[in-house]
Amino acid sequence: MHVIIFNGSPRVQKFSNTDKIISSFAEGFCERGNTYELYSISNRREWGDARRAFNENKNILIALPLFVECVPGLMMEFLETLVPKTESTQISYILQGGFAEGSQLRCGEAYLEKLTHELGCKYGGTLVKGNNFMLRFMDEMQVEKETDGYREMGKIFDRDYNFFSEECQRFTGPEIYSLPVRIMLDILFKTAFKNTTICLSKKLGCTKPLDYKTLETDKQWTENLAVHQRAG
Repeated sequence: MHVIIFNGSPRVQKFSNTDKIISSFAEGFCERGNTYELYSISNRREWGDARRAFNENKNILIALPLFVECVPGLMMEFLETLVPKTESTQISYILQGGFAEGSQLRCGEAYLEKLTHELGCKYGGTLVKGNNFMLRFMDEMQVEKETDGYREMGKIFDRDYNFFSEECQRFTGPEIYSLPVRIMLDILFKTAFKNTTICLSKKLGCTKPLDYKTLETDKQWTENLAVHQRAG
């Protein structure tokens, strides 16, 4: 089987968690001789070749992150350049995000199923998995360990050519944490994890404190502007 894989992340390869997931998935998928072509939406120079690959192939896999329940804008822009097909093409998806609960990704999953039909294609299911935020900060050995499950899912995709199996459903993990777990995580994020979050924020270039209230600042700015206009 030959599959066209699109990395729908707007981030370049070095900073893309989706790219790391694809690498592990493809390793399992190709174990028995399957092949694939990879196109990264973050590289606009590949868009022409990516469109041709979409038009000329019947096995499509799109991997993408969900940013706070939003499909990346760059991915949406690329999708708008595609012409719906009339052939028996199947599109399957790998949908990943930072939130650990599967419920956080279900709105994206529903959108992708609808998108498939809008493109005139057959829906091959969506492999849903959260809790991937830290991948970009891990070393190579840690990434390999954390993405090992995707390697196994690649083998399942080779076997079934879709993501509808019970193995794929279990791979998502908890749909929603129980109340005791949510309370415990809330306490941890307010205490032990807070310093870690601050360090990561600084590495990402953040200069404002975590409790910085942008909306309140904007409100104050608007009020000051109104006072200035009345005075003028």
